[in-house]
Amino acid sequence: MSNAGGKSAPGYLRLGVNIDHVATIRNARGNDHPDPTRAAKLAEEAGADGITAHLREDRRHIRDADIARLKDEIGLPLNLEMAATPEMLAIALRHKPHACCIVPERREEVTTEGGLDAAGLHNHLKPIVDRLGDAGIRVSLFINAEKRQLEAARSLGAPVVELHTGAYCDAAMERQSAKRDAELARLAAAAREGTALGLEVHAGHGLTFDTVGPVAALPELAELNIGHFLVGEAIFVSLGESIRLMRAAMDAARPASDASHKASR
Repeated sequence: MSNAGGKSAPGYLRLGVNIDHVATIRNARGNDHPDPTRAAKLAEEAGADGITAHLREDRRHIRDADIARLKDEIGLPLNLEMAATPEMLAIALRHKPHACCIVPERREEVTTEGGLDAAGLHNHLKPIVDRLGDAGIRVSLFINAEKRQLEAARSLGAPVVELHTGAYCDAAMERQSAKRDAELARLAAAAREGTALGLEVHAGHGLTFDTVGPVAALPELAELNIGHFLVGEAIFVSLGESIRLMRAAMDAARPASDASHKASR
């Protein structure tokens, strides 16, 4: 995502809250409740540093009108997740969110299943990255933790990458400790490599209270983006409380950053 608000003290790890699945619940009944924009405002009150929304080509959760309202009504930076298509580029250029994260998208998938092949799609992505950047929109690429993809992001001129944490989270959930540790090591190596290349490195996908700590502890990461788990946990503890608990778990994993953030207020 992007540098959010004024919360950029050295070492502070930002939390971007993805509100897509508030819209999923709304769309199950085809009406206007619950309202994703209201959820974004609650997230801001609870300590989120930014709001993420994925406008999919099939509009399965976030709608075009949601993007317009979020851009106009929230006080936090808006990160628009989007496929690399002419339609989505036009929408981004019209609304000019603070940031755009380009993600792979397939109609048949339930959720994003892997990272963008930035290396293989270089020629397709280059004009999109350039046009977004020329419009003052900060571009991020959602990629797997691979050196080839990091180097492609730098070549494309994208200032930010977001590492896909799904494989790590899946291994942790399935109690495959060796695979979990290997995936975490891949994320750590990619965070170091991306930083060395001059990229700002974010991470996200599938993170929960149980899996966020080791990822949040990686010192090179600037931001985590979390959505589905927070919305699901809100059923039991409220959306604000789920965000506050996630913020606390992130700060516990990186206590020095929490202290520096508090000192900067």
